[in-house]
Parts: sequence; structure tokens; C-alpha cells
Amino acid sequence: MTRLSMAVRSLVTVLAALLAVTAASATARATTEPKAPADFVALRSVDPTILQEIRYFTPHNFVGERIDGYRQPLCILTRPAAEALHQAQQRLLRQGYTLKVYDCYRPQRSVDHFVRWAKDLEDQAMKAEFYPNVDKTRLFEDGYIAEKSGHSRGSTMDLTIVKLPVLPTRPYIPGEPLVPCFAPQGERFPDNSVDMGTGYDCFDTLSHTLDPRIQGQQRANRLLLKNTLEGLGFVNLAEEWWHFTYKPELYPDTYFDFPVSTKSLIQSH
Repeated sequence: MTRLSMAVRSLVTVLAALLAVTAASATARATTEPKAPADFVALRSVDPTILQEIRYFTPHNFVGERIDGYRQPLCILTRPAAEALHQAQQRLLRQGYTLKVYDCYRPQRSVDHFVRWAKDLEDQAMKAEFYPNVDKTRLFEDGYIAEKSGHSRGSTMDLTIVKLPVLPTRPYIPGEPLVPCFAPQGERFPDNSVDMGTGYDCFDTLSHTLDPRIQGQQRANRLLLKNTLEGLGFVNLAEEWWHFTYKPELYPDTYFDFPVSTKSLIQSH
């Protein structure tokens, strides 16, 4: 055997070994993914009429790409939170509206993705829409990004109200021109939500639920969402009109990391 042949054979052997190790570690990861406790459910199994537009499954968010942990565009919640949301939906349907969720349970790995992004000061691809007036160096200090999120406990959701009949919302096209999230409704990215004064995930004080600059129909819309949900045990985060937590939480001190996927719920049924 020539020296070249021996070198080639050695290289092939090394590559085969590396592939085997990679495959084995991938298999190990697949079999050790955390699962949801039995009292977590897919919202659609409790109320299929609530619209779902899971933004972190798409690139239309402040990071600009799908967020780690979002395997499917799916709303997962603890059962009590999902059932309370169903009651809210029944009340709104009678008034000619429907709920729409943007985000529900959020894995810790997704929060970690946000933190990595926030620390990368060079990546400001989505600034013009989501945080035009906020310096990225202040995202932690101003409370827009944190290393833990109540969403990871399973009873928190981000949502809005849509007028019936539901009009379609066009998909976001990566690279399209961005408009500030607090621009007038007819100018900012189209959303079939009623006008809440800002878009979802708008990093601006105008997103504070009771900001005095938000008046008229926009304020009425925020109060309709807030009052409907608070009457059923939800608590609003004052800095975000879209953010609500059902109380008491089943897991007030536990931050889960199972992926957003129906597979995470298989053991629950």
C-alpha cells in the first residue's frame, strides 16, 4: 500500500469516527429532550377558535429570525390558564371579537437566545421597527430583555383582540422596509388586530398599557382586553399592553425548557 493510500484510509477512518460521534450525540439529544408536565396543554385543544400568530416561530420579531426552541407555531399553556382564556374568548365572541395570541409558553432556551442577541450590539437589523428610540445598550437596564421570563412558567401569554369577521394578515417578507412599531396603524406593519396604539413587542413607553398619550379608540381597545382578562384572574404587566399572567400560577418558581412542539406534550395525554 502506498503512503498516499494509507493517508487516505486514515482520513476516511477519522471522518467515519467523527460522523458516528455526531450521530450518537444527536440521538442522545433527541432522546433526552425535556417534556412538559401533564398539566400543560395545547391551547387549541381547549379552544380552537382563538387565533394563533406565534411570532417567535417566524423572522418577524425584534431578533429577525426564528427563535431557538420554537419547533412549531403553537400556543402551549398550563391547563388553568388555557381554560380561563377560553372563558375570555366566550365573552369577546359575544361582542364581535376574537382573541389572538402572539406567544404563550416560552422555553428558557428561547430567553437565552434573546439574551445573546441583546449582548450583540452589532446586530440591529430590526431596530427600525421594534426599538427605534431605544439604544440597544439599554435593553437590560430598561427592562426590555431579562435572563428569565414569566412565559417560561407556562401561565403567561402575549395577546390581542381581532374584530370579526377576521381579515387575513399578509406574511412578513424578510428584508422588507421597516416602519416604527408606534407609527399610525395604517403605516406600521399590517396586523388584523384592533388598533392598540403600537404593534406587538414595541420597545417603547407608548406600549405601557395606561400610557396617557394613548387615548380614544386605542385606549378603549386596550381596556377591553385588560378588563376582560382581569375579570377572569389574569394580571397585566403595566409596561406591555399585550402581556398577561393567569394567577395563581401552577408553577410560580419553575422555568421550563421543553421545546414548543406537540411532541413535548405527548406524555401529557
